[in-house]
Amino acid sequence: MSIDSVRLGDIASFIRGITFKPGDVVPPGTPGAIQCMRTKNVQADLDLSDVWAVDERFVKRTEQILEAGDLLISSANSWNLVGKCSWIPELDAPSTFGGFVTALRGDSEVVDRRYLYHWFSQRDTQAVMRSFSRQTTNIANLDIGRCLELSFPLPPLAEQKRIATVLDQANTLRAKRRKTIALLDGLAQALFIEMFGDPEENHKEWRSCSLGELITTGPSNGLYKPAADYGRGVPILRIDSFQSGSLKNPSDWRLVDASPVEQDRFELAKGDIVINRVNSRSHLGKSVMVGDVPDGAVFESNMMRFRVDGDVALPLFVEQFMQTGYVRKQVLEAAKDAVNQSSINQRDVKELRIYVPPLKNQQEYVQRVAAIRGHTEGHQAHLDTLNELFVSLEKRAFSGTLWDHGGEADAA
Repeated sequence: MSIDSVRLGDIASFIRGITFKPGDVVPPGTPGAIQCMRTKNVQADLDLSDVWAVDERFVKRTEQILEAGDLLISSANSWNLVGKCSWIPELDAPSTFGGFVTALRGDSEVVDRRYLYHWFSQRDTQAVMRSFSRQTTNIANLDIGRCLELSFPLPPLAEQKRIATVLDQANTLRAKRRKTIALLDGLAQALFIEMFGDPEENHKEWRSCSLGELITTGPSNGLYKPAADYGRGVPILRIDSFQSGSLKNPSDWRLVDASPVEQDRFELAKGDIVINRVNSRSHLGKSVMVGDVPDGAVFESNMMRFRVDGDVALPLFVEQFMQTGYVRKQVLEAAKDAVNQSSINQRDVKELRIYVPPLKNQQEYVQRVAAIRGHTEGHQAHLDTLNELFVSLEKRAFSGTLWDHGGEADAA
């Protein structure tokens, strides 16, 4: 089945957010205030755990009130996050959005908004939009004008709904697998508290020291490369390549053109710990211990890498300790805030306080976490397969070949 194409701007419009100053933020529920979404809220699913509020007088146009079915897009962010979008469900209160995000609103007379969401969020569309972005210091901006000119596949409305239903079903399978992985990750943290207690209280009176006392190498910042050097070369660990405690499949990492000298300086090794040094406050300080990675893999400039003395502290124990609220609080206290970004420096990392139980206790913990992660890896492998199938399904859906193999597409 062939699909007609139109300009994205023919079936949808971008709506810019409101402008206000940080001092204008008020507690949610303040009389005369309205909820305000920002980049932190733009996750795989809209994150409503930390929503700001501002006086409703900042809303100058009624179109700046979010509607169910809008796409909320990160339009000013680090390069790898610009263009990321969230689906807006039915909200419990009127909500607007700030200047670093943009809403994309489809014309429901001609486009199914779930179909639009799946097209916009697919990997190919995201890559094209990101290539359009205008880079400034640490910030990339979505080029709305060029995005409006993107070619958008527009089958009949009934067919759009049919395609969106299939993609929703497939996406549900992925969401269930991600939830299982998140529960397993939470189990490792629960085990940490069970064995070592709450670091905020340190009832077991473990020895306290600065992280700098345990570091044998680093911390050192990663490799900076302009956008033109990406797409070829060696794998590079970026802030979108890991979640706290777990690396994503290296096959999903981007490639970067690195010289032999740069590879030697920035190459990752098993047991390294990398930490986010520049990001939004919600992601700042996320860390991961490096396991098996491709030969020659390096790490990007938004991260720091360090190694610890394994005779005193095991890398996996240190990584897990750094994910506790105790360290998280220290990171945020040390953070230097700029427009839409926060950062920590090498000195801040060295000064982080952690507790060091006896090595035998750490070894027991590492063994038990290894068993948990064995289960996690199995679920992650299944999720990777589902992700590959989903990408294939998207390509077929938006090229008009979804039903070419006869009958209904198999979402499972």
